[in-house]
Amino acid sequence: MLDSYAESIADLEPGAGEIETAELVVSDDVLVKAFALGPGAELEAHDHADSTNVFHVLEGTVTVVQGEEREAIDAPGVVHHERGVDHGARNETGETVIFTASLCPLPS
Repeated sequence: MLDSYAESIADLEPGAGEIETAELVVSDDVLVKAFALGPGAELEAHDHADSTNVFHVLEGTVTVVQGEEREAIDAPGVVHHERGVDHGARNETGETVIFTASLCPLPS
């Protein structure tokens, strides 16, 4: 089977304030990781100095933080984070939200 999404996230069931993750793709030059955020959970803002990061919002609505900006992004949605820009995510809903983060190239 080529599509590994459903199988990869099947066991992700975060509670309120919790984050669970699953690696979807790992290679020499890219990482794609799924994040499941329970209600009220927050992925703290951080940056990747040498890598571009792209969020793909797949289920629900996630509030994305990028630098000084905050925006609620509904699925399906895509957010591009340039190298070195602080970014994070928060679930401000009552349901679990799922997004992937693609990181390329991998930090050395």
